[in-house]
Amino acid sequence: MQQFPYIFFLGIGGIGMSALARWFEANGHQVSGYDKTETPLTQALQAEGIAVHYADAVENIPQEIRANKDQTLVVLTPAIPATSLEWAWLREQGYDIRKRSQVLGVLTQGRATIAVAGTHGKTTTSSMVAHLLHHAGLDAGAFLGGIAVNLGSNLLLPQSPRAPVVVEADEYDRSFLTLHPDVAIVTSTDADHLDIYGEQSALVDSFCQFVSQIKPGGTLLLNHTADARVAAAVPPGTRVLRYGLTAAQGPDLFAENITAEGHEFHFDLHGPLGVVPSLKLAVPGFHNVENMLAAAAAAQLFGVASAQLPEAVAAYRGVKRRFEFVATTPTNVYVDDYAHHPREIEAFLRSLRALYPEKRIRAVFQPHLFTRTRDFAEGFSRSLSLADEVVLLDIYPARELPLPGITASMLLENITAPAKSLQTKVQVLENAENTSTFDILATVGAGDIDTLVPQLKKILETKGAPSHNG
Repeated sequence: MQQFPYIFFLGIGGIGMSALARWFEANGHQVSGYDKTETPLTQALQAEGIAVHYADAVENIPQEIRANKDQTLVVLTPAIPATSLEWAWLREQGYDIRKRSQVLGVLTQGRATIAVAGTHGKTTTSSMVAHLLHHAGLDAGAFLGGIAVNLGSNLLLPQSPRAPVVVEADEYDRSFLTLHPDVAIVTSTDADHLDIYGEQSALVDSFCQFVSQIKPGGTLLLNHTADARVAAAVPPGTRVLRYGLTAAQGPDLFAENITAEGHEFHFDLHGPLGVVPSLKLAVPGFHNVENMLAAAAAAQLFGVASAQLPEAVAAYRGVKRRFEFVATTPTNVYVDDYAHHPREIEAFLRSLRALYPEKRIRAVFQPHLFTRTRDFAEGFSRSLSLADEVVLLDIYPARELPLPGITASMLLENITAPAKSLQTKVQVLENAENTSTFDILATVGAGDIDTLVPQLKKILETKGAPSHNG
């Protein structure tokens, strides 16, 4: 990559793209980019010295990019629409244009790599691995799909060119097939991205291809829910360690004595290197116990001692928008989560219920993508029914155009929660302020529902503040 002093990103505000942008900026390249929307993340990039513009026009491409074609690498996200004017011009001019995944593949060459894949759980699990290595004082890098609270970033910069790197391996658009890991974690192979794959079997084929690329003598950590074909696809000599919450689910790696205490989950880890007792995880959820099992085993393979794990696990603070406790008042608890697949929502709400068994839960959900809503409508309705009250926002389209007959209201009919409604964002705010029919408020989804978070936090904290009247 040293042949490219200039790097231009189409879609620089994406969580994976921005991590790459930060990497290149830190390594002395001149970085700039376009995104359609200004966000806190793009503002942070600008504050770090990266030029970002928000109108899709060729004249907005920085002059140094237009003047130095042969010294410029253009990095593209699949989210950029085919109608992009800047992309069209850069293609016509013959720029070297590569997908984000291709660039990530090049950057990880020559480094020991821990790649975390799965249709859900990969962001949390990869951030856990990065945190455990970093907390133990080991030199490592990481490209993450979320803002890790401990790091305050989606990027961990290694200190040496030979340091291992943790990578979130994205199955969307088969991006993860550019990676050749030493250790791979597969957290799930549930159906998703059927707009790309068509059917689940094609998705599983892609995961099989991914694990077949594990380097000789490497290790696969495989969740018990994964399709059986994945384990069979590893190269000869690859160690497969199956993990789950119980010995029956994960004969090689499992937890015992799981208890929920306050916001913490306590458990003992049973793995190939023996038992690590009395781990305390401050990020709640049975699914997060599973994620930490895999992360801890991967960290051990890269040199973290068992004796270092209790302190490192206890220090982990999660990822923004993953089971994030936003506000706690005398009357309400507010939790925000990125869940956007039925199994993620089920895991989140079951864990929330385990923490607050007698409390009334109001879940506000924004469906993400028309195709995903269509493909998993029944599953969404079933998983959301675990709440006492369900509020649905309109579908967030992201990269898609509307599909006839596919709306949020199609989920409402099969939701069996005692209360359910369709609301606008304004109504969500008004009802948080004016109703007291909930103890726990949860906002759930991968679109722009997070724009409600600061307002809801303020409303609940104002409501919960002690009165000073009289």
